[in-house]
Amino acid sequence: MEERENNVQHFLNLIKKSRQGKFKVYIGMIAGVGKTYRMLQEAHILQENGIDIKIGYIETHGRKETAAQLEGLPIISRRKIFYKGKELEELDVQTILNLHPEIVIIDELAHTNIEGSKNEKRWQDVLEILEAGINVISAVNVQHIESLNEEVKRITGIEVAERIPDRIITMADEVVNIDLTAEDLISRLKEGKIYPTDKIHSALTNFFKSEHILRLRELALKEVASHVVRKADSEAPNATPSKHMTFMACIGSNGKKANNIIRKTARQAGYYNGEWYVLYVQRPQESLDKIALDSQRKLINSFKLAVELGGQVIQVKHTSIPKAIVEQAIKMNVSTVCIGMPHLHWFRMVLQTRPMNELLKTLKAEGIDLIILS
Repeated sequence: MEERENNVQHFLNLIKKSRQGKFKVYIGMIAGVGKTYRMLQEAHILQENGIDIKIGYIETHGRKETAAQLEGLPIISRRKIFYKGKELEELDVQTILNLHPEIVIIDELAHTNIEGSKNEKRWQDVLEILEAGINVISAVNVQHIESLNEEVKRITGIEVAERIPDRIITMADEVVNIDLTAEDLISRLKEGKIYPTDKIHSALTNFFKSEHILRLRELALKEVASHVVRKADSEAPNATPSKHMTFMACIGSNGKKANNIIRKTARQAGYYNGEWYVLYVQRPQESLDKIALDSQRKLINSFKLAVELGGQVIQVKHTSIPKAIVEQAIKMNVSTVCIGMPHLHWFRMVLQTRPMNELLKTLKAEGIDLIILS
């Protein structure tokens, strides 16, 4: 209990440092670890300390223990929307802005708002509230972090549709991991504390397999650890300035491969707190009148993903991809170039050897590192 109160006190100290709202995020490895429960526990402690705290949006998922924690906390009514003949509820951003509490609790950070809402995503609502000087406590599961999308899919076989840009975690003033062992989590699931009885079997055979939980737990721990390292490096007094890292992801029009390179480069840049770019080299055979519409759409979606993750897109026309990469890397003062693993027939590989060797030699001469991403 004392440790939890110290944790809350640390967040209170952060609040006083700026007019911009402070942002605290609870990260879990999977549903049911207790993120919402812990947020509500914190809300009670803050309220007892005389803080004007309100519940903006909480999703209990029918869990009795979580619902019980709502008692005694001031709740802001949700905005009601009629959509496709049904009355649905959303976070009422305008009411929160009007009431202007010191702290507001907003659950389900990765949630997609109902069509017609001011913002497409709840994390965009949160940014608007923070900009108004209101402090926010929120929660998200690690599988909803954009750059981890491919890795989560490899682990679970499931592609998570609702995701948040990595920069939302990076900008948080405090990130707290809510951790449970796989055994404890599965026990909670079997006891009906996470999902209704009719959904337990399906959960056990999908996300809640023990090996999946362990891998997701590792991702969550790494995410929080890297955030702590970044904060320590940026805030420690008299700290030795770290080497400035600038990354450049080189992509083609293959959407799936391009997005994988973008996500991995974004994670690298995030870890080193560096800038990053996405380079697309348009060769003559890929001009707009020659490239397939499907490839054009994939490319546009890749550019959109890069911008959402905090990258800057560079498009150039060139007859040689290696030469274009070198030119842009030097021009943008890039420290690390990231490319995808080549998947070429051996004969084409031979044809590509000379340009590739020239690329490697030039990058080495310029002191630019090259990362080949799988």
